[in-house]
Amino acid sequence: MDKPATTDHDVHRYARERWSPRAFDQREVPTETLRSLLEAARWAPSAYNEQPWRFFVARKQEPEAFAAAVELLVEFNQAWARHAPVLLFTVAKRSFSHDGSPNVHAWHDIGQAAAWLTVEASYRGLAVHQIGGIRADALREAYGIPDEYEPVTAIAIGYPGEPEQLQGGFAEEERAPRVRKPQGETVFAGSWDQAWEG
Repeated sequence: MDKPATTDHDVHRYARERWSPRAFDQREVPTETLRSLLEAARWAPSAYNEQPWRFFVARKQEPEAFAAAVELLVEFNQAWARHAPVLLFTVAKRSFSHDGSPNVHAWHDIGQAAAWLTVEASYRGLAVHQIGGIRADALREAYGIPDEYEPVTAIAIGYPGEPEQLQGGFAEEERAPRVRKPQGETVFAGSWDQAWEG
């Protein structure tokens, strides 16, 4: 299902066409395609080139591991994400390797890596849905994540499906128009809430 954004300014079609569906086709994501997505993430910029991101991969073609991964999401997200063929979990390294100081940019850099992965996915005809609702403590225990790392998000990946696959209110939400705040509410110059005029 296509839901291109109605943009106020010209943007690349990957930005215009990218959205976060909850309906996924059951086709497997080929290993090499998934590796390409993770390769794009690998080349994202990061503070001091720390590359603080770590990813855990769970694929539906490995049913036991995938079922365990679904349990690491909050219940609301389990309802739809269990149909995606791939789940990734993102984890942030809290400190810099070169001096051990706190890396307050790690979450920003994980966001960049996820964004680069998303652009590559769009190029390859895949859909990506970022998930904030994870069970961080359970995730830490399940994967043996060391204390110096912090679970951050999950990412559902697959080929787009149809809204009719979804149950409850998810199908209606899937069809709803996409909306964003205008730039005047989020882009400033000079002082807070003084919209940048361009």
